Order: sequence, then C-alpha cells, then structure tokens
Amino acid sequence: MDFLLNMFSYVGWVLLAIMILVFIHELGHFLFAKLFKMRVEKFSIGFPPKVLGKKIGETEYVLGLTPLGGYVKITGMVDESMDTDFAKSEPQPWEFRSKPVWQRMIVISAGVFFNMVLAAFIFMSLKALYGEAYIPPIGNVYVAENSLAYDMGLRTGDDLLALNGKPVGNLGGLSALEEALLADPLTLTVKRGGEEKTFEGPSDIMTQLGRAGGSFGIAFDPPLVGLVIEGSAAADAGLRAGDRVSAINGTPIHFWNEMTTRIQESGGEPFTLQFERPDSLAGQTLPGAVRVGGSEVGLLYETMITPQKDGERFVLGVYQLVRHRKFSLGEALISGVADTWTNTRLIVTSLKRVFTGQESFRENVGGPIMIAKVTKEAADRGAPVFWNIVAMLSITLAIINILPIPALDGGHLVFLLYEGITRREPSLRVRIVMQQVGMVLLLAFMTFVIFNDILRL
Repeated sequence: MDFLLNMFSYVGWVLLAIMILVFIHELGHFLFAKLFKMRVEKFSIGFPPKVLGKKIGETEYVLGLTPLGGYVKITGMVDESMDTDFAKSEPQPWEFRSKPVWQRMIVISAGVFFNMVLAAFIFMSLKALYGEAYIPPIGNVYVAENSLAYDMGLRTGDDLLALNGKPVGNLGGLSALEEALLADPLTLTVKRGGEEKTFEGPSDIMTQLGRAGGSFGIAFDPPLVGLVIEGSAAADAGLRAGDRVSAINGTPIHFWNEMTTRIQESGGEPFTLQFERPDSLAGQTLPGAVRVGGSEVGLLYETMITPQKDGERFVLGVYQLVRHRKFSLGEALISGVADTWTNTRLIVTSLKRVFTGQESFRENVGGPIMIAKVTKEAADRGAPVFWNIVAMLSITLAIINILPIPALDGGHLVFLLYEGITRREPSLRVRIVMQQVGMVLLLAFMTFVIFNDILRL
C-alpha cells in the first residue's frame, strides 16, 4: 500500500507539471491561430483516447488519457493526425495553408515562445514572492575530499580568484554551477600561499557531476549559526543565533561543511566546541558555556557538547545563517528574464555536449520516470523548488520543440522557411513521409529513455 501511495504521489506531481507545460504550449498555437483567423478544430491536452470533450463554437476542447503531450488541430495543416482530406479541395480563407508564410511561422513558433514566457514569468514570480536566499560568503573556499573540485587540484583554504578567466564577484553564485557547466573547458584560478594557480576541469563535467550526486565539492559558507532548535544539544550547550563556530576539539573551523564533517567524525561522542559571539549579543546568558577570551568578532566561549542522532547522521540542532534579498517588481522582472536567458544557455550547452558525444548520453538524458522523480523531490522541498523545476522543464520543452526534427515545431518551421525562400510549397507527399519518419524517431527515442530510466533507478 505504501508503495502504491508513493507511486501515486510521483505520478500526481509530474502530471501537474506536464499538464501546465502542455497547456501553455498549445495555448500559444491556439491563440495565434485565432488571431490570424484560422479555424481550430480541436484543442487537446493529452493524446487519445478521449476522456472528456466539449465543443464550443468551431473548436472541440479535449482531455486525453495519454498525458505525454497535446495538440491543436488547425484546418489545412499537416499534423500528428496525418489528415490530408483538405488537399482534395481548394484552399479556404480560414485554413492554415491559405495564410501568408510569416503568419504560419508565427503560429508554429508560438508554443515555444509561450513556454519561454512561462519560464520567465515563474522566475520573476519566485523572485517577487520569495526573494533570493543566500549565504554570506567568505574569501576562501572549502573543498570536500574525493570531490570533483578536489580531483581538479583545489584544496580547502584556496582563495578563488577567477572562473573561466572572469573575476569572481559573488562567490555564493558559483553554487548553481551555471558558469562551470557553460565553460569548455572549465578553469578555476586560485591564490595559494601567495602564488596563483589555475586548474582545469574534465571535458565531460556534466557526467562527472552526475556521478558525484550533482555536487562540485566547493563551499563558501562560514560556520555562522542562523537558528538554534529549542531543546537541542546546541541550545543546552549555550549556542545562540549569530554565533560563529571557531574550533572543535582544538581544530580550527573555517567553513560550515568543515564543521558538519567534524561532527560526523565524532561518532556521537562528546567534544569541546569553541564559538565566537558578537559584542552586540554578549549580554545573553550562556548555560553550559564558559568565556575563554576575546576575538576580532567579540567574545570567545567554549562548551562541551554531545551530538544527537538523527537518522544516519549526528546533529547539534543548528541551521546555518541564510539571508534573504527582496526584489521590487521591476527588479524581479529583470532578474526573471536574466534567469531565463542563463538557464536557456545552460540547457542548450548541455544538449550540445550530450549529442556531440562529449558527455555520456545514457547518464545525462532522462525520460518520464526521471522527470517524475525530480519533480516529486522538488515538490517535497516546497513550492519555490517545484516551480523552479517547472520553469526549467518549460525551457527544455521549448528548446526540444524548436529542433529541426519532423513532427516537432522546428520541423514544420523548416518547411515554412523553405517555402518562404523558394516561393514553392514542399509537396504534400514529402511532408507526410517526413512527418511519419519524425513520429517513428520520437517513439523510438521515448522507448529508449524510458528503458534507460528504469536501468538508472
């Protein structure tokens, strides 16, 4: 029963995401077809068999049982239905084929355009509603052992100077890895012991990151306490929000990840913890902690603490300090467009690297099962993460659809470009054959990615 409930939760979230993306995509085709006075016979979300349907005016609105796409059937257009009955009569003013090439090109491209607009709207809304969370960075970096960054040659304490030759302004921004994934090759320049060193990443960085669980292995966050859970080991030991951990068992701590690593290494045994408290907080009582001196930050305290078991990990009961930046509506709009552009570049670059063989195709291409898994995990982490995934999927859908493959929007666009240049419409037979070839290729590709998803579970 638990298995079935879990499966339904996976299916539910991915269906919600797909329905949103397909509806917006097909809405673009539909609205521009109507704008240019083309007759739309059917607006379908999902493929046959039909579950629900209602005809309003000249259009039937349909909900299909197969939720992996949708379509808008425009009179006089060769589409997924392979219907060519219209070719037996003269073109009518309301038909797709009777309209100027530029209008048909806009109708074909409208779905892609709407998906990009949806992504920008989501990114903008997330910034306007939630702002942007960030962790105040420090100059040097923490490098996890056995990580991709460690294998490149970086070490904890390095001062990161440049990424791909560009000076690093906001260190915290590197966590998203956009610049790292856009680079070919990736280079990182650091200062170590007064000397500058440059390290180069692997050519198949996407594949390597996937094998590392998506972690590059670099962190910038200082060990600043943002929240202490009531009744936790940290609360009993005297820690408060605003404190900065400085040492564990006498070993200096400079990074949050360094602190969590030392806590796990304790095996749950008690250890001494030193922390710094700003002068502005010095008046608070400290049960269990004794003052041992001063520091540049304020007062230095030492306490004995015993980590608590939480599943497979040991914890103190503290969360790191995270700050939020708020955006005005204008700032959110600009940031949303910028995020859309950055993620579009990232997805295009990723696809190019995969399809040119630079990255592992099997390890980097996901189908419906992997999409369901990622979407469910995003939903579990909250609305902002879920909608961020929806925006990324919307961009991906737009890019895939504009590829010059028969049966996709890009394939139709190629025929229209040919017609616009030569002033001659491709033969109906050629279009039908190419449409069939495209459908076969898409079905074969879908079958492959589904089996690949199963093997990767």
